[in-house]
Amino acid sequence: MFSDNMAISTHYSTAKTRIFGICIRFTWCNMSSFKLDWKQIDTVLLDMDGTILDLYFDNFFWQEYLPMCWGEQHGLDKESAKRKLVPRFKSKEGTLSWYCLDYWAHELDIDVLKLKSDVEDLIQVRPQALNFMTTLISMGKQLIMVTNAHPDLIAMKLERTGIGDYFNHIICAHDLGSAKEHIEFWSRLNEKVPYSVKNTILIDDNITVLRAARDYGITYLLSIAKPDSRAPIRDSEEFVSIENFNDVLSGY
Repeated sequence: MFSDNMAISTHYSTAKTRIFGICIRFTWCNMSSFKLDWKQIDTVLLDMDGTILDLYFDNFFWQEYLPMCWGEQHGLDKESAKRKLVPRFKSKEGTLSWYCLDYWAHELDIDVLKLKSDVEDLIQVRPQALNFMTTLISMGKQLIMVTNAHPDLIAMKLERTGIGDYFNHIICAHDLGSAKEHIEFWSRLNEKVPYSVKNTILIDDNITVLRAARDYGITYLLSIAKPDSRAPIRDSEEFVSIENFNDVLSGY
């Protein structure tokens, strides 16, 4: 997707990071020393795109493939199509409409789901993700997928990857009527699937989502340093970030 969060973070910069309710000094390159007390965590909330799955599929689709196809439909080259589409995309960021395939199919007069299926071979599970979830299950943790993705796209990705088998619950923001970027999502999630905020960890690649979850009171928050395997490491701002799921299990 088109995002402003593409700044490259240096491995050796030290950032003031808010984690577990306190501010600490954290050096990104020293991730090996970071430990989670898994005895304090009962529920693991996992994002889908950019966390469990490689974000390259989505970035390629919205940044390259859709502009190319929409441009051809309107007699435009890809770059001209991008200039017209980017402002329209950005105006909906953080809303359910941004993630809604039906909305964009109507707005752009193009079969977005069909176009997604054209390039579905690019859907890939991130390294170590399956082993990470298998280990969490063996630890007796409740695994909940929380995603803004459209239900049709969730179905496509679950069929392609089989990751649905690892979760106790799969929660779609469209079903709750609020995107994860808003605190209402987290309160509605807790009504649908009860969990203790003080014993829950959320792992997500979206900084705005992590902030909303923090505002709701979720204690443990981790960001993904490299959600798109073909893009640079991103600045995770005030959140501790991980590149490898094995890092999260180092305290187990």
